[in-house]
Amino acid sequence: LYWGSGSVPCWRPMICLEEKGLSGYNSKLVSFEKKEHKSDEIMKLNPRGQVPTFKHGDVVVNESMAICLYLENTFKNQGTKLLPDDPAQLGLVLQRMIETQNIMEKNNALVYYKYRTKREEWDEGFIAEKKKALAEELPLWEKYLAQYGDGSYITGKDFTMADACLVPALAFLVRMQLPLKERFPLLASYYERVKERPSVKAAWPPHWKDTTGPDHLKDVF
Repeated sequence: LYWGSGSVPCWRPMICLEEKGLSGYNSKLVSFEKKEHKSDEIMKLNPRGQVPTFKHGDVVVNESMAICLYLENTFKNQGTKLLPDDPAQLGLVLQRMIETQNIMEKNNALVYYKYRTKREEWDEGFIAEKKKALAEELPLWEKYLAQYGDGSYITGKDFTMADACLVPALAFLVRMQLPLKERFPLLASYYERVKERPSVKAAWPPHWKDTTGPDHLKDVF
């Protein structure tokens, strides 16, 4: 697995690898700053020049969620069962899994605009629009958790692939200093509990352990 520290797409399959009992897998940390994701080594496997890039024997899988699905299908008889057999529950897990992309798209539109634009050139109207979109997204997830009660995961009593995709997204929001606890107690409780899961801790971005993220999301609400 080729991966970058702090990348939500990279973090998802890393959690799945741990959950499937595949700790100790071969991996290579690449530097975004040095543009190592555009190296010949990675471009040969992934013409988009993106990570995660995953190679298992002769099989190459490059999209984050595709890697997660591949891992569950290939190693379905070991580790945590990340996709349920029940059709209705499976549909729900897959839906929530894909839905997490909404969080990241709305987050990225705001965070990367602030990151790439000089503060004196910020378009406050554009920022307000993107804040509103993110602020309207998160209550949906609070309601999802409210259906199942305290101590649940995002689709019920079991940790699934949907959680493996949701936790990194929430961690990124918290890293950007979004006030999760003040506004969404169920999401905050879920996050605090699931971030202590061994698979999540094992895949935690190395450079996050002793640094603080920028405050790009502190005033979303």
